[in-house]
Amino acid sequence: MVKTVFKTTRPQSPDGLIASFEAGQDIFSEGDLGTEMFVIHEGEIEIIKRVGDEDRRLTVLGHGDFFGEMSVLEDLPRTATARAVTDAKVLTIDGSTFDQMLRKNPEIAVRMMRKLSRRLRETDLLLREAVGSGDVSPTSEMPTADESPAPAYGPERLEHIGSDTVFRLAAGEETTVGRRDPVTGIMPDVDLTPVDDQRSISRRHSKIFRRDGEYFVREEIGTMNGTFVAGKRIETGVAVPFVDGDEVRFGLIKTIFHASE
Repeated sequence: MVKTVFKTTRPQSPDGLIASFEAGQDIFSEGDLGTEMFVIHEGEIEIIKRVGDEDRRLTVLGHGDFFGEMSVLEDLPRTATARAVTDAKVLTIDGSTFDQMLRKNPEIAVRMMRKLSRRLRETDLLLREAVGSGDVSPTSEMPTADESPAPAYGPERLEHIGSDTVFRLAAGEETTVGRRDPVTGIMPDVDLTPVDDQRSISRRHSKIFRRDGEYFVREEIGTMNGTFVAGKRIETGVAVPFVDGDEVRFGLIKTIFHASE
């Protein structure tokens, strides 16, 4: 087993320390005991799982992504190996700091649950392939941003107040509104990133529903800066109706809803 040597530098923030790794160096190995999780500050990290006599790459993570959280959550040995693909720097977070982060920012917990769900699906595919029950790769069900089919749009649109930028709703019954995140693969139907200079929009901020000619908006769990209809903040998880000409605000981003061309 390769012994991991942390080259710890000055703290990036009060929440942890920056550790540096050279390309090819293990951050931790499968079976190691661990009490910390990591957030990538620079570089790329690959997650490797031993399947039979082979090492299989589960995924490659980049800037802003996290790993090693299972040992923090369950106090169990590492279930995979994390290895630097390039020279990398990671922020180390212990259990106490992790707990404080979740209390201060519940969106972190929601994002982590979604990421863990995705990883479970990938691992399931990997294991099925290993026992000969499938011939797909571990990530073949998870299209990248470039592989995702281009969405179809309907006549409804949100017009940004201030820039007149138009964001069209998806043609289906549901439209996700938020901020794109290539690291985790989150690509909302309405990506407000271009007009969200202050990053007030959550990655999965809200959903707009079309039902029998009526429209509703529902704020997603973990949204930090609120969703507003006609100036009134809506409750998380509650579908609120709105109509043509209403102002719908996501975080700090104000838009006017238009139901037709």
